Amino acid sequence: MSITNLEGKRFAEMVLMGANQLSVNAKLVDALNVFPVPDGDTGTNMNLSMTSGAKEVETHINEHIGKVGQALSKGLLMGARGNSGVILSQLFRGFSKKIESKASINSVEFAEAFSAGVETAYKAVMKPVEGTILTVAKDAAKAAVASAEVNTDIVAVMEDIVKEANASLQRTPDLLPVLKEVGVVDSGGQGLVFVYEGFLAQLKGEKVSLSATAPSMDQLVSAEHHMNVADHISSEDITFGFCTEIMVRFKDGMEPYNEDAFRNHLSELGDSLLVISDDEVVKVHVHTEQPGEVLNYGQKFGTLIKIKVDNMREQHSSLVSNDAPSVSSTPAPSKKKEEYGIVTVAMGSGVADLFRSIGAKAVIEGGQTMNPSTEDIVKAIKEVNAKNVIILPNNKNIIMAAQQSVDLVDENVIVIPSKTVPQGMASLLAFNPSLSPEDNESAMTESLSTVKTGQITFAVRDTNIDGLEIENGDFMGIAEGKILNTSKDKLEATKELLDEMIDDDSEILTIIYGEDVNESEVNELVEYCEEKFEDVEVELHDGKQPLYSFILAVE
Repeated sequence: MSITNLEGKRFAEMVLMGANQLSVNAKLVDALNVFPVPDGDTGTNMNLSMTSGAKEVETHINEHIGKVGQALSKGLLMGARGNSGVILSQLFRGFSKKIESKASINSVEFAEAFSAGVETAYKAVMKPVEGTILTVAKDAAKAAVASAEVNTDIVAVMEDIVKEANASLQRTPDLLPVLKEVGVVDSGGQGLVFVYEGFLAQLKGEKVSLSATAPSMDQLVSAEHHMNVADHISSEDITFGFCTEIMVRFKDGMEPYNEDAFRNHLSELGDSLLVISDDEVVKVHVHTEQPGEVLNYGQKFGTLIKIKVDNMREQHSSLVSNDAPSVSSTPAPSKKKEEYGIVTVAMGSGVADLFRSIGAKAVIEGGQTMNPSTEDIVKAIKEVNAKNVIILPNNKNIIMAAQQSVDLVDENVIVIPSKTVPQGMASLLAFNPSLSPEDNESAMTESLSTVKTGQITFAVRDTNIDGLEIENGDFMGIAEGKILNTSKDKLEATKELLDEMIDDDSEILTIIYGEDVNESEVNELVEYCEEKFEDVEVELHDGKQPLYSFILAVE
């Protein structure tokens, strides 16, 4: 069947088929993930990114291809994860921008859209690396333009795109030595090929499943293919140790946003930089030693709506210690112990994720009303499999149980007497894997005094304490364990507590909001802080914690 005119509904079906083809092959792409910096799973990241775009398209089916393209671009932008996911979003951002005013497109316009996508993606990457998804996209786009010069049939153009994309993918080991050394093709490029194969299958009315052009799972787990590039580098070779991703929603009254200036500033903080933006938000991916500086810079332009920080040295150590299984009949050796492992206690999935993002290897669910046992802590110590284990109890009622665990294990266990979540966060940020256990204990304990903790919770009975009349159900403002104020209104209690905690020396306020707080309450509190404490940087996290409406950290 020949197709000379591509309209929105058919393009939407191509996107859905492309997303499906990537999804069913995501594990194959993950198995190819051998980039020299441990930075997540390429197949998973690309799949989640493309799925986000496809979902947006599915809810905006339209005969106008430009409108479908806009939906795809928006969905990919919001869902983009990892380097390859972000680049994928940029490829289709440029593609969609090229066709946004068109109700339908012919073969030449189809090819030009692929070229526009490549141009946008290369611009988004500060230092493009050949032999990656970028190269595959570029070569495929060139093939599209050449094909469209002689073909009015969009199916024929797409066939040439897939053919060249596969050929380019096979050439990636010649451009990236690490790929040739490990014996695989580029994972991001393979993911893009799957998307393009899905496009072609839809145009031809075919069904797709596991790709015949990709290596099988048996091949990928063989001795030759299972080698991981992480085995060829050491954690110390990673110059910039924190994979940092933020998304900022622009806000009136903040610094005006200029993409080039924004990108140039962030390039000074690290490498592997990606900056993508539209009229509403900017999304950043960068490898840096100062993730806090990236967050602070982003806040100059608006509100942080997504934050993700991964300690890549910890990821690398984990990858190295998790070697391929033995092929002999003898039992596989136990995993090599890492030098350090950090165990922390937290309530709320958001708080737990926050601790993991800044380096915790194990998070025990617990806190107020749910104190973990010594046995729970011992199990966590064993789980992290490290020579030196640092425990952050984050609650005064858990410190003793943590200290009891010291004599029950063979590992060297250090208990940092953190009494609150903010203290635990400050202490964890003070951890330095290059220091000795004694120096880390000193630095992490000292950091506890650098942060002030505030909490908003509710009274469970009538009482009178420190001159305060408190009624059942009142909201209480607590600072450093002392009740300072009460109110019938949650936000009023929070504002009064902040007024007490923040002084002229305060620079950063971190607000962790709980499961009982809605979006309007969060917005009202942030606006209050920005107006009342204009010199204080405000960081916001969805902790999803029970019992405490807000946990506040002032530094």
